[in-house]
Amino acid sequence: MTTKTPSIVLAGGGTAGHISPLLAIAAALRSASPDAAILAVGTPSGMETRLVPAAGVQLATIDRVPFPRRPSADLLRLPGRLNGAVRQAGAILDKAAADVLVGVGGYVCTPMYLAARTRGIPIVVHEANARPGLANRVGAMFASRVAVAFDNTPLRNAIHVGMPMRTEISGLDRTAARAAAREALGLDQARPVLIVTGGSSGAQSINRTIAAAVGRLAAAGIQTLHITGRGKTVLDDAGNPLAAEGYRQVEYVDGMELAYAAADVLLARSGAATVCEVAAVGVPAVLVPLPIGNGEQALNAAGLVAAGGAVLVNDRDFTPEWVDRELIPLVTDEPRLGAMSGNSYRLGIRNADQRMADLILEAVAA
Repeated sequence: MTTKTPSIVLAGGGTAGHISPLLAIAAALRSASPDAAILAVGTPSGMETRLVPAAGVQLATIDRVPFPRRPSADLLRLPGRLNGAVRQAGAILDKAAADVLVGVGGYVCTPMYLAARTRGIPIVVHEANARPGLANRVGAMFASRVAVAFDNTPLRNAIHVGMPMRTEISGLDRTAARAAAREALGLDQARPVLIVTGGSSGAQSINRTIAAAVGRLAAAGIQTLHITGRGKTVLDDAGNPLAAEGYRQVEYVDGMELAYAAADVLLARSGAATVCEVAAVGVPAVLVPLPIGNGEQALNAAGLVAAGGAVLVNDRDFTPEWVDRELIPLVTDEPRLGAMSGNSYRLGIRNADQRMADLILEAVAA
């Protein structure tokens, strides 16, 4: 008797917050079931078109179908667009002979969920945010298994598994890796390190405040590595790239585990992946929730802040004066940072990728 090789389709994309867990799940599935056929599905305009093939995962695409929030011409065209995307999704599932569909969120997921449901293909949902997105709220209504990154996410019958992440992050020993990480990033071994990142979007207000505060940070003996985001070079008043003593900016870092290991404090938005990775590695953090959207970033941060692993500051309050009053004393307070690191690490979940792989393979077997 032969056992059929499982065919697993993973849907998600648009932003790194969806693609990173998708790729971590794919890697865990390869480890747990080396013979499994794995296919990712995204849209032609998302970051997945670059990141998924680069990770060695096959990618198919369907049309992007946004859901307008108010009456418009796009709303009138929605039924036809959605039906077309569902047909495309169904064709992909049929060609793959899918045994299970795994959705992590994004525009691609709703038509994939609908196509899988009509075919009786089991659905496994992973929701990254504390406030679920529309696609995963739909998918969770008829999923066989629903997993969440945060224990306060309001989805029925949800299992709290944490956030799937790369093993280079989940297995990071910050203390052991610190010296090499600082050397790789060009940082002084002896001085406190603040690492600043705004994520793939929404970095502008953080960049502006840090630019105004570089002198104060340097005067306090703090060195700042500023990860500005692609195409978001911070300029001085003369229009030149900002340069100051103790300050360096780069557009990106190839491997955020380097930043986590090098930092005494990480200052960042509170996207779901960032919050979960901060907890997994135990790096003290200052979180500045993105002030747009449905408020999910503040909810993402709530548990870590309540546990004493991070400090939260509203975007409107993150000013040069706040940096002077709150951030500089934090970065230079070693006992407080030690306590924050321990609080954060205790909250972290480091095996979510394996837990998701187990859930998915259970769904296939069932």
